[in-house]
Amino acid sequence: MFKWEVVHGGKTPPPGAAVGPMERLSWGRTVGLGAQHIVAMFGATFVFPIIMGLDPNLAILFSGVCTILFLLIVKNKVPSYLGTSASFVAAVVAIRAQGGDSADVTGAILVAGLVLAAVGLLVHFAGARLIHTILPPAVTGAVVMLIGFNLAPVVADAYWPQDQWIALLTATFMVAAAVMLPGFWSRIAVLLALVFGYLVSWAADGVFGPITSPDATGEVVTRDRVSWAGVESADWFGLPSGQLADGVSAVHGPSFSLSFILLVLPGVIALIAENTGHVKAVAEMTGDDLDPYMGRAIGADGLATSLASLFGGSPTTTYAENIGVMSATRVYSTAAYYAAAMFAIILGLCPKFGAIINAVPGGVLGGITVVLYGMIGLVGAKIWVENRVDFGNPVNLVGLAAGIIAGVGGVTLQVTDDFELGGIALGTILVIAYFHLVKSRREELGTETPATTT
Repeated sequence: MFKWEVVHGGKTPPPGAAVGPMERLSWGRTVGLGAQHIVAMFGATFVFPIIMGLDPNLAILFSGVCTILFLLIVKNKVPSYLGTSASFVAAVVAIRAQGGDSADVTGAILVAGLVLAAVGLLVHFAGARLIHTILPPAVTGAVVMLIGFNLAPVVADAYWPQDQWIALLTATFMVAAAVMLPGFWSRIAVLLALVFGYLVSWAADGVFGPITSPDATGEVVTRDRVSWAGVESADWFGLPSGQLADGVSAVHGPSFSLSFILLVLPGVIALIAENTGHVKAVAEMTGDDLDPYMGRAIGADGLATSLASLFGGSPTTTYAENIGVMSATRVYSTAAYYAAAMFAIILGLCPKFGAIINAVPGGVLGGITVVLYGMIGLVGAKIWVENRVDFGNPVNLVGLAAGIIAGVGGVTLQVTDDFELGGIALGTILVIAYFHLVKSRREELGTETPATTT
């Protein structure tokens, strides 16, 4: 597993040449590529923990630990970096809205990780066809879409009002950077938008003075947009510590509630889709047959998510940003990912770095999340398009409709006096149940025009 063949004399490969997963360049170049992977995953990996109310330093630390765990489980055959997953953000918002704290959040996610690991085990022995039978692209796309669009009120109510003009400028910059900048720079649009928003907020403090607006708790206060008081007092080196905004320790053990667990389980479907897509994308780039490692990859991400959550960390997933780096460099060496993981662990052990992350102005988060949340939702539409889901077929059109609206609209179903299903959980159940209820007529109705109302 740890014998990488040195290729191209260890030097930068000529144009068009590739470096495979079990190959490497010189260690100096390999470490440099690892740093590039850190930059690519960096923005989203610490933005999402902040949004979920978890510790970003701990998330960075465990992203490195979990990446190593993933590589070991897939026997270094599937190059991947595990950053923070966005698939549970909406469920976390729902848990906190119902009075849950960070321990409830990490407990629910830990169980979801174990479920994902069990799915990986099943896929490993039964084959990837099992996934496509239970969760065809029509269903997976719908679930991912309702997860993303369910987050719209979070932007509107929590982040955007803190500084609407900074949010608008940050969102505009992020959209332009992601589309108009060349190559690698477009892949780190989140990080660039964060730096841009920070600088604009600092300039606004100097030009316009403090802002009076709702803070993260919703209370209207007058304050500076950028405050580094916590940065100055933070140590340069140490384990993640301190308390989160809800009073729970940054490093904490999980607690478990069935209601909260049901809220996060739909995120497992999104993680299955992400991991499956990642393995397929890497296989296409490298030319290797990675189907035998599909179950290992899914299971590894599940175990990684559970491990991180056990200590209060954020859930993980394979990162598309790092696929972009591999696509640009044509270097797929897993050795570079070990280097990236070590960089992340070092950063996670720097409390001053974490304090800088925690000082991100609310308006900057508003601009970044308004784009990111929309992108999460549209990934569902991307799954539909790539798999040519036919919405001229009423099985797809009608079978998915109710679940999407229930999930996005926050519809609830009171099951008992103490238990209700709602939002993403109810929407996911309806999507899966209604689709499989009518799917037997899919081929029969495939050429018919669906009934519509005007």
